[in-house]
Amino acid sequence: MTDSTGASSHAVSTEEVRRYGAYVAGRWQAAQSGQEFETRDPATGAVVAVVAQGDAADIDGAVLNSKEAQVAWWAVLPSERGRILGRIATALRDDLERLATIETRDNGKPLAQARNDVETAARYFEFYAGLADKIHGDTIPLGDGLVSYTRREPYGVVGVIIPWNAPINQAARSIAPALVSGNSVVAKPAEQTPLTCLELAEIATRCGLPSGVLNVVPGFGETAGSALVEHSLVGKVVFTGSVETGRIVAATAGERLKPVTLELGGKSANIIFEDADIGQAVRGAVIAINANSGQVCSAGSRLLVHESIHDTVIEQLTKAYATLTVGSGTDDLIMGPLTSEEQLNKVRSYLSLAKEEGARVITGGANELPTTGWFTQPVILTGVTNNMHVAREEIFGPVLSVIPFQDDDEAVRIANDSDYGLVAGVWTQNLARAHRVASLLEVGQVFVNEYFAGGVETPFGGYKNSGYGREKGVEAIHDYTRIKTVTIKL
Repeated sequence: MTDSTGASSHAVSTEEVRRYGAYVAGRWQAAQSGQEFETRDPATGAVVAVVAQGDAADIDGAVLNSKEAQVAWWAVLPSERGRILGRIATALRDDLERLATIETRDNGKPLAQARNDVETAARYFEFYAGLADKIHGDTIPLGDGLVSYTRREPYGVVGVIIPWNAPINQAARSIAPALVSGNSVVAKPAEQTPLTCLELAEIATRCGLPSGVLNVVPGFGETAGSALVEHSLVGKVVFTGSVETGRIVAATAGERLKPVTLELGGKSANIIFEDADIGQAVRGAVIAINANSGQVCSAGSRLLVHESIHDTVIEQLTKAYATLTVGSGTDDLIMGPLTSEEQLNKVRSYLSLAKEEGARVITGGANELPTTGWFTQPVILTGVTNNMHVAREEIFGPVLSVIPFQDDDEAVRIANDSDYGLVAGVWTQNLARAHRVASLLEVGQVFVNEYFAGGVETPFGGYKNSGYGREKGVEAIHDYTRIKTVTIKL
């Protein structure tokens, strides 16, 4: 890492307050305005880093630089692009502990989860490195005397706006397929958690990625984020975040006829049928809502339970919650703090609303909460109906709403009665039921008998208010390239 003046500083001390510039044209730069902002450790509130506060002027410089760099990058042999991405994957793994520590102090998540996120980021670069020389079009048979074929070509500069809940993981999820497809990227990380995306850019340059092919401008959404979406030289925008902001991004890009991939919120149903392995389903439900302290767009926040096993599931959930430990991410317990005070207040307001609406609150957790930081205990809500605010709106915290159902049809109806359509879970030992229910659920992905099943290979995206377009897997290449058809009369 280097500071905003460009001076090298690779110290790893978790107590040091470090300075970061924007990373543009292969070097660290102060914001043109000279402004900076602080990021804080969610476990203590202490300042972790001081970061350059980019705005429209910085975005403009980064985009112009990336536009120029993209022309040369697209001319690089696909196999060489793949080798560079492979080196980035290796470098991320080699630097895993340092990056995980930075992520934990910036985001709050336990070190074990931060390590997994860095490994997943490495896996994205590794996976797409393997696809580099396999991105091709098709030939179209038009008969004698005509040759027709398609080419997959990059958009040019791709603007990527990254959320705060899994910074390095989600940065890699978008950046790796964009780069391997021949695009350059200007990324705007969340102001709450910008550090690992900035670190990633420097690592990529050290691994041979040409200067300017990946530029990172930290800043705020209303200035840097808006400028990135609006910029005339940005050919495609990728946004992960809230529905409200996603609508603004889509409307702004739409005025410019600019394609967008949106991965927005979720209120995912996790359905336990009466024939499920209850122990397995309960363990899966605990992970589904409490991973990353519930700050996951695909969290299983609505637990739909067949009425015949409802009480048994609640009893086992309560016992499981009594073993959950909450503390500083560096203590590496099961759950860390929420990432911001704003998020903590949001969770508290929904718990108050749940009580007003008649839900019963069961608070779990094996230890007392720390006295500093933005901590909350995991919570189970019973007596919930699907028309309550806590069942319809994304809370983005460790709040599980349990809703009983009578039969398969009612389970599907409740699951689909949502403005969201990101993920669903199904727990059953009847594979015919699993396939039938999966086909009826209005979501982008269904997990059967293991929540969060799949990996970087499996396409991911939403229906309805959960967005459109797909990340992950081979399918993502289709969203980072556009088709050109060439037809020749011989």
